[in-house]
Amino acid sequence: MAGIKINGLNKFYGDTQALFDVSLDIADGEFVVFVGPSGCGKSTLLRCLAGLEGVDSGSIEIGGRDVTKAEPVDRDLAMVFQSYALYPHMSVRANMEFGMKVNGLPAKERETRIAEAARILQLGEYLDRKPSQLSGGQRQRVAIGRAIVKDPKVFLFDEPLSNLDAKLRVQMRVELEGLHKQLAATMIYVTHDQVEAMTMADKIVVLNGGRVEQVGTPMELYHTPNSRFVAEFIGSPAMNVFSPKAGLTDLALNPATAFVGCRPEHFELVAPGQGHADATVTVKEQLGGESLLYLGLAGGTNVVARVDGDDATDVGQSIGLRIPPKRLHQFDSSGHALH
Repeated sequence: MAGIKINGLNKFYGDTQALFDVSLDIADGEFVVFVGPSGCGKSTLLRCLAGLEGVDSGSIEIGGRDVTKAEPVDRDLAMVFQSYALYPHMSVRANMEFGMKVNGLPAKERETRIAEAARILQLGEYLDRKPSQLSGGQRQRVAIGRAIVKDPKVFLFDEPLSNLDAKLRVQMRVELEGLHKQLAATMIYVTHDQVEAMTMADKIVVLNGGRVEQVGTPMELYHTPNSRFVAEFIGSPAMNVFSPKAGLTDLALNPATAFVGCRPEHFELVAPGQGHADATVTVKEQLGGESLLYLGLAGGTNVVARVDGDDATDVGQSIGLRIPPKRLHQFDSSGHALH
């Protein structure tokens, strides 16, 4: 068992509080992503889990064992950092073997673990190369391999794909998802990239200002955000959130509604005067299979609609926008969702 239970975690740096009463349950074998903007506390929370940062109050359990005050080496974790942190003078094999040597693992066991990690990560032909002879994606796989050979209960990933180009990031996302399925291990992954979070996670933890804003599956967060913050953070392009005073008519709204929201793909384009608002197309981005229409509403409000790539709507055209009732999101003045 490698489930994780975090209870009431608080963390201060001097007078500045970085984490506020964080409580989470992570099931054995789950792939959980901590996501949020820079400074939200996601890396701090990960480092507290790893034992690289102490906590001021609260507790951490891994596999039913309280590790709140345990040293990192005693938590049975393996961490993969944003920087690959490989020894440049060592071969791939030696980099993967180093930690096992230090811990006194027998040579035969070390060899077996390296061979298995190399098989999983397709590194067999690179074992005798130095890091300088590898691509960025290969170096990241070596860093992951170094974690695999530890045979930990939990893998921790701190923005491991940030140094890769866009194409490699997509490839490595797929590889990490496959790795999770092969190892069936508990994995916690930190990123500021909500696309990574949506595509990889079994469960997403959205952090905001050191607090847990919402926890749920990717689609739960996408379809039922419990705050304006989550609504605008999850999804690309983000949910349109705007005042109902922006020329909206005939919408049944909660009296407490200060803002309404609609995902770009949920707008229905109709003839002017036939929807809940009229809009003018200011920019059209054609992306192949889909197009994004940037639209101006009354009072200077701008929204985005996602349409089929063959849609003929063009810049300068006036259209009507309809929001299907089941696709309408409402938020009060504090940003909390109204259901």
